[in-house]
Amino acid sequence: MATKNNIGPRRLVVGAHYGVKDWLAQRVTAIVMAVYTIVLLVSFLTANEFSYEAWAGLFAKQWFKLFSLVTFLGLFYHAWVGIRDIWMDYIKSAGLRLFLMLLTIFWLLACAAWTVQILWSV
Repeated sequence: MATKNNIGPRRLVVGAHYGVKDWLAQRVTAIVMAVYTIVLLVSFLTANEFSYEAWAGLFAKQWFKLFSLVTFLGLFYHAWVGIRDIWMDYIKSAGLRLFLMLLTIFWLLACAAWTVQILWSV
């Protein structure tokens, strides 16, 4: 009786295969968030006036709204990858894991919608 060889090029590869794509996505979103933080700090520290009107004026600019939106969408995707990996690593029950993933997706989508509402209400 021949035994199945699960080593080398004939091995059975299983898994979600997220790997490099999500690793790279987390690095790119982290860079976007870092650049946004630097721009926000420089804008804040070089401002002539520290008031609500000055702060709202910064967020009233279209380019800053778009930059903020891209940053927050990157933050939500960054969070999704991290939380999804936690659920996949530590929750063994497939049903519970699916429930938690769906709950996470709905929560992040709600946060994204709220972000849009906030940014475009200024």
